[in-house]
Amino acid sequence: MAPLGGDLTACAPAPGEPGHWAEVGEAWRRRSPDRLWRAHSDVVNRALLERWLRARPTGRVMKTDLFDEAFGHGMVDLLRGLYGTVLGIDLSESVIRSARLEETGARAVRGDTRSLPFRDAVFDAVVSISTLDHFDRLDEVTRSLREIHRVLAPGGSLVLTLDNRAHPIVWLRNLLPYRLVHALGIVPYYVGRTAGPWQARRLVAECGFEIEESGTILHCPRVLAVPVSRRLERAAGPATRTGFLRALLAFERLRAWPTAPWTGHFVAIRAIRPPLA
Repeated sequence: MAPLGGDLTACAPAPGEPGHWAEVGEAWRRRSPDRLWRAHSDVVNRALLERWLRARPTGRVMKTDLFDEAFGHGMVDLLRGLYGTVLGIDLSESVIRSARLEETGARAVRGDTRSLPFRDAVFDAVVSISTLDHFDRLDEVTRSLREIHRVLAPGGSLVLTLDNRAHPIVWLRNLLPYRLVHALGIVPYYVGRTAGPWQARRLVAECGFEIEESGTILHCPRVLAVPVSRRLERAAGPATRTGFLRALLAFERLRAWPTAPWTGHFVAIRAIRPPLA
């Protein structure tokens, strides 16, 4: 793990719940599941960042977890091309090691979004891709948003995605006990409380942000796409896999439809910390 610059760190990382994510990471490493599906997820998330982030070659950006980088292509290389300094945090030391950030020139530290180990107003952007939807309570989401607001410089940008509670499958999944959906193989790791598009916007605004844009992403039928991707990963050739990914990406056109609040698996919000008066 690369050391943090002294101008960023305010205190030691707060304790979190790294044990669960370390176990998830070890299981993921052993089985290497869903590489094809994660490739699609990375493409969708990277397209969102390319639309919503503006390059600041001397700026600083923080990514609020490194699971995408540990077990897929991730987004850090894209962020490295936009900002001078990229810093990733994660609860799990093993996930940080697996992310191999040294290859991209980014840095990492173990940290908890509910108590970020950084001084006030040190980042020009924060990217939070499905990190805050793994808590037991919405007040922990709010606590994390307030911490993100604190470490963002005035005028700094937040790109946030959360599981979309308005999506029928997400709603049903979260209604059922975690132990049941985990035992059935529906979710590989803990999923927590989340919000639909309207409630998510309200939570972000109540934490002091100005919302510039919002919508939903990942519109393909995930309940079907994930098992099909697993089968193709095992049995199909490169051309078939490429065609499958192209077909999945075509579903993203649904983000412009009136039904988007219910077909997108994730709520996506672009917001800023208001500039000082």
